[in-house]
Amino acid sequence: MQSWQIFLEQQGAVGFDASTGTVGGFSGSESTMASPSTDFMVPLCDTSLIVASGIDAASFLHNQLTNDVEHIGQDQARLAGYCTPKGRLLATLLVWRSGDQIFLHLPRALQPGIRKRLQMFILRAKVVLADADAQSTQLGLAGPAVAAALRQWFSAVPTLPYTLVHNDAGTLIRLADTDDGMARYLWISDVATLTKAWPHLALTLHPSGTDAWRLGRIRAGIALITPATQEKFVPQMVNFELVGGVSFKKGCYPGQEIVARSHYLGKPKRRMVQATVDAVDVAAGTEVFASDDPEQACGMIVEAATTDMNSSLCLVEIKLTALETSVHLGHVHGPRLAFAPASIPVTTDDDLTA
Repeated sequence: MQSWQIFLEQQGAVGFDASTGTVGGFSGSESTMASPSTDFMVPLCDTSLIVASGIDAASFLHNQLTNDVEHIGQDQARLAGYCTPKGRLLATLLVWRSGDQIFLHLPRALQPGIRKRLQMFILRAKVVLADADAQSTQLGLAGPAVAAALRQWFSAVPTLPYTLVHNDAGTLIRLADTDDGMARYLWISDVATLTKAWPHLALTLHPSGTDAWRLGRIRAGIALITPATQEKFVPQMVNFELVGGVSFKKGCYPGQEIVARSHYLGKPKRRMVQATVDAVDVAAGTEVFASDDPEQACGMIVEAATTDMNSSLCLVEIKLTALETSVHLGHVHGPRLAFAPASIPVTTDDDLTA
């Protein structure tokens, strides 16, 4: 990490927060932000990897996570959640297989605690969990020019979301596209490879800060659990089953009974929607309030990213009934949220009975 950070600072990284791994932007770049039409790359120093190895690695994780791990192919990645026994999300993960190893991609701030908790349940299973950050780092890339820019290292670039390729240059995963069709990729490799690749990529991809990557994830509708939102949501509250993060055909896992009950016995009363708000530095975990019930929060910010000097784009977990009134950030007199109509689930009376 330290050598990667030094390299990034030499390339003009500014606003680097060593405690969180976030990057403010790059000096000389057009902007620290990135619009949906911009081709850009972001060093993902705020993310981390857990690697599971051993003959029981797949079956162990299959019994711990919300998605099917045992049947992940070598060319696939899957979203998965890790829940408490009460069905509340401790983490949202990206999971894939490389050879006999299984990798879990998650926020760096959560990695030690999640790895420790998983370790508690290994018991007699033949599986070893390790921190993989010393051997690898991650680069996020987005935009229509990315595929061509990567041909030097990957002759075949994944064309469908959650497909991947492995070679000597590392692992390249196609992530979910944004709501306007922008392709997003995750490249995991060693520091030496990414250091050599950076100047070539920078010819067509703008080096950008962490908020640019958050904006893409928000526009793709993918919830990221952070320390501020741990144990706040069951998967359906953040649409996690709608984006392929939950299998209802696999066996038990912590919280499975509650997650399944929410699925089979009715539709959620709460969902995650996209919104804009005239405020900056909006923090995950901030509550939102409806004008017709000012004393009790009706929802919570799942993730937010600054879009310009005055506003932010957010993913908001919220009571569906609150969408019929005005909703405000922090308190009922705070800035009003404007919800993106396309992100609001179609509701019926049945939606409000679960």
